[in-house]
Amino acid sequence: MTYQFIRFEVSDQIATVTLDRPDVMNAMHRPMIAELIRAFDQSDADDAVRAVIVTGAGRAFCAGADLSKGTDEFEKSALSNSARRPDGSFDYSAEAARDGGGSLALRIYNSRKPIIAAINGAAVGIGASMTLPMDVRLASENAKLGFVYARRGIVHECCSSFFLPRVVGISRALEWSMSGRVMPALELKDGGLVRDVLSPDELLPAARAIAAEIAGHTAPVSIALMRQMLWRGLEMSHPMEAHRVESRGILTRGRSADAKEGVASFVEKRAPHFPQNVTTDMPDYFPWWEEPRYS
Repeated sequence: MTYQFIRFEVSDQIATVTLDRPDVMNAMHRPMIAELIRAFDQSDADDAVRAVIVTGAGRAFCAGADLSKGTDEFEKSALSNSARRPDGSFDYSAEAARDGGGSLALRIYNSRKPIIAAINGAAVGIGASMTLPMDVRLASENAKLGFVYARRGIVHECCSSFFLPRVVGISRALEWSMSGRVMPALELKDGGLVRDVLSPDELLPAARAIAAEIAGHTAPVSIALMRQMLWRGLEMSHPMEAHRVESRGILTRGRSADAKEGVASFVEKRAPHFPQNVTTDMPDYFPWWEEPRYS
């Protein structure tokens, strides 16, 4: 699969997705969003990929929406003819009215592979928000991040009004959003947004070490299930909902070939070789949720 605005490389069971518009600090536009969604489709479809790292080329991670054409990046979806009724009012349920960043965030949320953000530089707007549904965030000492929407006269996008308070808490999410400040890496760590702040040379090796630990020691089907169990657990209203899903998982995975291999490798003191794959061996109860429609 070829890409124009990103790079997709696989090595040692780890896919590295690199935003690749360094001349504009990897600013996001709709073609790049489409390629990123394709990249996550590709990683999910490839059983040789066990984890995904996302980073940026050059000195930035992603400098937000591409504003080189003014407000066109915002207007060309929500204000297109297909999102307007004959009387000029908006049809908010139209596909053309959807926020492109939100479509990307939802695709990341639905990933069956763990995703690690290696934030190598500036990440603002969608560049910051797209990291929220990723599972681990590491930052370079050069990284700066901001939810700058109010300073641009817009509002949250990329599903950040859902993810940000769940990642850092409601009070900090409100402060960061209402100020629109661009914050240094150490403040992001103190706020719980990033796990570690590293030198530029240490960033990708650290991300690969986390990915390699997952790839080398865990069952991919279990990872795919547990990732969804935890993210979707944030929406549960009672622990009984978790109990139902966990009971289905224990019943099916407990008698799986992966479980047999997991126990055998432990007893025999060797590395496991899990035989089951995400593309062919997800249990019959998956997915256990009904995917909401946009309209």
